[in-house]
Formats: sequence, structure tokens, C-alpha cells
Amino acid sequence: MNQEQVPQDKENLNEGKLAKLYYATDEKGHYVKVNSIGWEPETVAMQQAWDVVNDDVEEARQKVLAGKASPLLYQIKKHIMTPGMVASYAGTFGFMVRLHCLPSFFGRLSKKQLEKYAYTFRITVEELTDVERLKNPK
Repeated sequence: MNQEQVPQDKENLNEGKLAKLYYATDEKGHYVKVNSIGWEPETVAMQQAWDVVNDDVEEARQKVLAGKASPLLYQIKKHIMTPGMVASYAGTFGFMVRLHCLPSFFGRLSKKQLEKYAYTFRITVEELTDVERLKNPK
């Protein structure tokens, strides 16, 4: 690719703040380093991926507010994690994390287990357990 053809999509998700390094040829045919702030297909794909993540987070939030899921599920989705990942950080089993995503099991968690989950997400226990704050998320 010629260095003038390196894509520069100004509508990218990182607002031009991050550049990627590409190698292109100059007018003499020598390889040169060229920065690119993105290209449209990449921007579209990334936006679609973030839309899916945001939809999952919103769906989890609605389930928590409806009493069908625990706040743990919301935090898992918000932090783009899986129950298995959370289990490894919290020192428990994946099936236990999935059970704790149910309100009836979550309500019976010990303070110590809540602290482990809160630490996993780098939040306080109050932030983890306070369903009211999910009504107006930041």
C-alpha cells in the first residue's frame, strides 16, 4: 500500500487519540512507517461490538431491577467478564458464581464473599449490593 493510501478515519471510536503503526511504500518504493488513526470497517465493527456489550449490560440491569437477577450479574456484564473469570478472581467455582447471580442465593452471601466479589470489580460492597443505584446508572 502506498503511504498516501493508509486509511485515516476521523470518525473512529478513539477520536484520533490512538494511532496504529502500518508499513507502506513511499514514492521510491521503500517501506516507511505510517501512523493511521483508523479506518471505517474497523470503526464499524468495533461500534457493533460495543453495542452488543452495552445491550447485555442494559439487559442485566433490567433483570436486576425486576428482581430476576442479582447485582452480581450486572457487574459481570458491566466489566465484560464471565462467571468463570469472576470465580477465579474470587476464589470460588464458576457454578457458584452463576448461582450467586440469582437473587435468592445472592441474598444469603456472607460479608466475606461479598467483599471478594466487590474486590474483584474494584468497588465497595455497598456499590455491589445497592440496587437503587442501578435505577440511574452513570
